Amino acid sequence: MKYAVFNFRQRFLRKYINVCAPTLFFLIFVQSCTAQTNPARKHQGYGPAAQQTAPILPGAFQMTEYLPLLEGKKVGITGNQTSTLGKTHLVDSLISRGVSVLRVFSPEHGFRGDADAGESVQSGIDTKTGLPLVSLYGKNKKPTNDQLQGLDVMVFDLQDVGVRFYTYISTLHYVMEACAENSIPVILLDRPNPNADYIDGPVREEAQKSFIGMHPVPVVYGMTIGEYGQMINGEKWISTPCELTVIRIRNYDHSAPYSLPVSPSPNLRTDNAIAWYPSLCFFEGTIVSVGRGTEKPFEIIGHPDYDKGKYTFTPSPGYGSKSPVLNGQLCRGIDFSDSIAPRHLTLQPVIDFYRETGKGSAFFLKNNFFDLLAGNKTLRQRIEQGWSEEQIRSEWQEDLRQFKEIRKKYVLY
Repeated sequence: MKYAVFNFRQRFLRKYINVCAPTLFFLIFVQSCTAQTNPARKHQGYGPAAQQTAPILPGAFQMTEYLPLLEGKKVGITGNQTSTLGKTHLVDSLISRGVSVLRVFSPEHGFRGDADAGESVQSGIDTKTGLPLVSLYGKNKKPTNDQLQGLDVMVFDLQDVGVRFYTYISTLHYVMEACAENSIPVILLDRPNPNADYIDGPVREEAQKSFIGMHPVPVVYGMTIGEYGQMINGEKWISTPCELTVIRIRNYDHSAPYSLPVSPSPNLRTDNAIAWYPSLCFFEGTIVSVGRGTEKPFEIIGHPDYDKGKYTFTPSPGYGSKSPVLNGQLCRGIDFSDSIAPRHLTLQPVIDFYRETGKGSAFFLKNNFFDLLAGNKTLRQRIEQGWSEEQIRSEWQEDLRQFKEIRKKYVLY
């Protein structure tokens, strides 16, 4: 097997910037606005772009732009653990500035970001602020009229990773739709997309529409969540247009590497896992483990019957995975934690494991989850038919070309 492997540090060779400021205030400002490193995360090279002259500042930092829009208003916030300004949570920052926050809405993984993938998250009360928490995952994915009652404006601030089956864009869809139906404007605080530098993968077909594939976009769509919100409006994916204001990121473009200061979900713990996620997540629709229940989710893959695997691991219940696939079984596979993902979608790991495990059609889960991830039935069929990666990729190029033309209307950076 040959996997595209790059030396991440060589590719993103960086210069550290020494900022000299005339006043102490300016020093404090830069320190608070620059993306902070979470010591619990292991970084594989994402960070300030080479030659970058100013720190990337997500929309949440542009308070002078959106605080006036919240003055005297009753505010709802759609957010989670990624909704921060440096080390301070957005909710705490707004309350400290006198903003009247009525309630908080949280996506998959919950407000604190510690629930398993697919785990039903219950509504409740935030212990720190005493604010009501409304879960937008499980049976209640779309805010109800009662849950929006009394709100004048909704602030949306979630860190996306730029992959179609990552459900924060589906939450965005439902929040925009519900707010539009209730004449509530949405202020979206934009954040960088760590996978924004390329566009790849099959475009979702209508027959495979689901919460992990709400829209006809490729697996990797190369847009920030703010740009994506504009596309939801512009392509009329919601029947009533949402009054949407996007607070833009400063000092950013799609090619700028960006290290997420906070893990966006329990099993995306490193920049390298986020980079591999678009390709390795296909294994979630198979019998193969992607490392849930280990210290390296989405950086390792394995199965007991993969005889070529020199790397071994045994999944067990733990943080972010209460009941992992192949729990307690010795898996043989591959460790990608020291190899950076190519900046395109690669199917080779899935193709190789399909062939080497010898499971045939039993390789894919019977619940058709693989088809929902792919956005079509064709990808699975082509793998079963023995097509090469190059042959499979050729089939989605025209759809990608058409999507790129649509995308041009909504890009901000």
